[in-house]
Amino acid sequence: MSSCRILALALAASLLAVNPRPLAGQARTAAGKTYDEILDLYVRDGFVYYRALKAERARFDAYVASLGGVALESTPREEQIAFWLNAYNAIVLETVIDHYPIAQRTPQYPPHSIRQIPGAFERVPHRVAGKTMTLDQIEQTILAPFHDPRLYLALGRGSVGGGRLRSEAFAPARLEAQLKDVADECVTRPECVQVDREANKLVVSAIFSWREKDFIEAFAVKAPDVFASRGPIERAVLGFVQPKLLATEREFLEKNQFQMTYRPFDWSLNDLTGRGGR
Repeated sequence: MSSCRILALALAASLLAVNPRPLAGQARTAAGKTYDEILDLYVRDGFVYYRALKAERARFDAYVASLGGVALESTPREEQIAFWLNAYNAIVLETVIDHYPIAQRTPQYPPHSIRQIPGAFERVPHRVAGKTMTLDQIEQTILAPFHDPRLYLALGRGSVGGGRLRSEAFAPARLEAQLKDVADECVTRPECVQVDREANKLVVSAIFSWREKDFIEAFAVKAPDVFASRGPIERAVLGFVQPKLLATEREFLEKNQFQMTYRPFDWSLNDLTGRGGR
């Protein structure tokens, strides 16, 4: 075990020694502040200084280790959502730096992709809020019951195609504004939504198809009447994107002659190292 990891576990243990019950209140606030500072330091425009984070990881490892002792049962909805979004994204960061630089194991995914790490999402267990679960289980069994598909767009997934990782932690008091930013920002990124008038297409992220049921439930009824003949997921996507588009883009779509297609998900690592990063 590395000296950094030993120090991180010692720091996490000291938190529990001060407060032997599951972390709550002041301890959660302090941990959240630490994570906020880490994101501010190592994340730029959705990309991460993975090399620097790995070299200076003691505080980050202590934060991730502390997640297992958090008690959420009686906390408000906004606090639970902010916690789980932060936990998911932090675990992804830890998964990457644990293997960084990531060795290529399969040609199925880009070199250095988090998908080159066996079972990163579907098999590797993590201790969070008194539960042992994988990243996929957090997304499918914890986030899904909140019935807010914007949450799926807030997950960085360690990839260019994922949600744009923020340089700040999600905070209960600002959660709605932050999720609105997540949704608005999605429509500005071609990885998420692209109105291609030349090809007569609306090209959207595969995330909409992965979580089709949730998007239909939340947004299909918000689609303008002109799209009534479209299928449920198309109406859901249109209900989601229409209010955020430029007027010229809305006019193009309202002709209702375009084809909607899914963009293949880009699993390239969102690594700032080598892009002018450290």
